[in-house]
Amino acid sequence: MGVYLSTPKTDKSSADGENDLLRYGLTSMQGWRTSMEDAHTALPRLDECTSFFAVYDGHGGKAVSKFCAKHLHLQVLKHEAYSSGDLATSVSKSFFRMDEMMKGQRGWRELAELGDKGQKFAGMLEGIIWSPKHGDSDKHEDNWTEEGPHSNFPGPTSGSTACVAIIRNDQLIVANAGDSRCVISRKGQAYDMSKDHKPELDTESERILNAGGFIVAGRVNGSLNLSRAIGDMELKQNECLPADRQIVSAEPELNTVTLSEDDEFIVLACDGIWDCMSSQEVVDFVHKHLNTEDSLSAVCEKLLDRCLAPVSGGDGCDNMTVILVQFKKPSKPAATSSANQSSSEEMRPNKLDGPINPLK
Repeated sequence: MGVYLSTPKTDKSSADGENDLLRYGLTSMQGWRTSMEDAHTALPRLDECTSFFAVYDGHGGKAVSKFCAKHLHLQVLKHEAYSSGDLATSVSKSFFRMDEMMKGQRGWRELAELGDKGQKFAGMLEGIIWSPKHGDSDKHEDNWTEEGPHSNFPGPTSGSTACVAIIRNDQLIVANAGDSRCVISRKGQAYDMSKDHKPELDTESERILNAGGFIVAGRVNGSLNLSRAIGDMELKQNECLPADRQIVSAEPELNTVTLSEDDEFIVLACDGIWDCMSSQEVVDFVHKHLNTEDSLSAVCEKLLDRCLAPVSGGDGCDNMTVILVQFKKPSKPAATSSANQSSSEEMRPNKLDGPINPLK
């Protein structure tokens, strides 16, 4: 049995929504793959002034991506830095928190419930053998290492990318670990708000080798073709190193930019899209269809159809998930610093962790 179906599953799961500052559409499709391992979160009102959008691309199973879609935004809200307005710290800590939460008994049980049928059966069987004491499940909400037959569970061997976009007022913060991507369109020009984390990048290969790993044919330890991810705990076992220096790290790369009238929309998508089209090609495609489709999700659906391969094998055969977020025009004039920008000036986001290279 191979990794591809004989015919693709082209049914799409789509949604639309909005708030006072933006509207969004999203869609996902299993495609040629034998299972759907992508997940996503779209919350136009994470709180009264904040929106949260994310795509998660699972590998080795769907449990980790679904776990992130269920919990990561909640951990952003819970972190003490969030209440003080430090969104960058709260989202960064939440990426690492996912790995911590997936360890131990409670992590094992939740991953089993979110995973494939075999894992669900294992979870049911384990529940018959051992269950928490009555009422314990409502106590200590963050106690993810409760005692039981899987208390020493080190975490999942499967993993997931995570690409998160948080919008608060006129600030856009993007946090990314892996090869999903966020792109912003400014006056029709595409700018990458995230970097694809691949083993061949100098900073990534240096960390991998220093942690005792190796790279073969562009894959970490001969298996994983990306260098940052949530999960993949077998590649995070060096007890002499902190979490951000492991062979594979969940540390997100962060970038922020102040939005202006020139900013039209952002696209978050898993690599099933970016393997088929460049950032600029996706922006051009969205521009072409924005005025001809009834909804933003319809534009997303057109994009998936455009990327789907006609036959199995190669690009266009992966799971595909895309979120399109369009900014509404502000009712008040843009800030002077934004209005005075030259149309030929390159976009220069405030850099929290490394530069962004605008597409040429």
